[in-house]
Amino acid sequence: MKKGLSASFKRQIPLYLMMLPPFLLVLIYSYGPMFGLVMAFQDFEPTLGFFGSEWVGLDNFERLMQIPDIWGVVRNTFFIATMKILMGMICAIIVAILLNELGNKVYKRTVQTIIYAPYFLSWVILGGIFREFLARDGLFNLILSQVGIPSVNYLGEAAAFPWVIIITDLWQNTGFNAIVYLAAITNINPTLYEAAAIDGAGRFNQVMKITIPGIMPYIILMLILNMGYVLNAGLDQILMLYSPSVYSTGDVIDTWVYRAGLKDNQYSLAAAVGLLRSLVSFVLVSASYLIAKKKFGYNVF
Repeated sequence: MKKGLSASFKRQIPLYLMMLPPFLLVLIYSYGPMFGLVMAFQDFEPTLGFFGSEWVGLDNFERLMQIPDIWGVVRNTFFIATMKILMGMICAIIVAILLNELGNKVYKRTVQTIIYAPYFLSWVILGGIFREFLARDGLFNLILSQVGIPSVNYLGEAAAFPWVIIITDLWQNTGFNAIVYLAAITNINPTLYEAAAIDGAGRFNQVMKITIPGIMPYIILMLILNMGYVLNAGLDQILMLYSPSVYSTGDVIDTWVYRAGLKDNQYSLAAAVGLLRSLVSFVLVSASYLIAKKKFGYNVF
């Protein structure tokens, strides 16, 4: 028995070695920084370090609740992140269904490539592009002026800015997110469509009665996984596009933490905000998993 186990282990050594680099990356960059959460319970001073800074307990959380702007920041974060998740899922499902309906394979692959491409562009690049495109004298306003619509600085208007963030995020991620649903659609038994066609069902009815129910487990799975991002509105995107004129509607938890922690040196307060956000995300993911298990009988694990 021991010899068999030893031989089996030796055969699997290459697999363990392949797992070692990603394991170390997760350990160093994901779990290692979690030690810094102690700052949330300290009056952290960089010169004193984690072990020399004064321990203040929950004082940072009490200070956080007394900041007048913090609830507006939470509201902005929740609105932008929720709309990104819901509209992102809806658009990705629609795009996946439309791509699946395309019969011409060359045209289908061309469209897929075009709509996937934005996902691989950094927001450092896209931020500059959209700043020029959406400026008051940019191309977008130039096009609208041809039909009599006055120019608007969309990145400087507080009411328009959240929707700019949501729509540009959809433009970047919808094509890539559709891959999951497109793969799910290809797993549906094609005989179901043939039987529905014989019964006289049109393409729309086939989509509503076969395609959507067939990919529903994947929709539930993606919704559960995305619940952890309800308080993550996208730091890099907003940081590249926002300005003080849109703080009232565009300032989110990530950008607030960036300014408080790195620019104003309030490290402990920023750590407290990050810890609270992580706890809320954990509760939302756990609750959505329990709901999916009880209501739909769907198990993620």
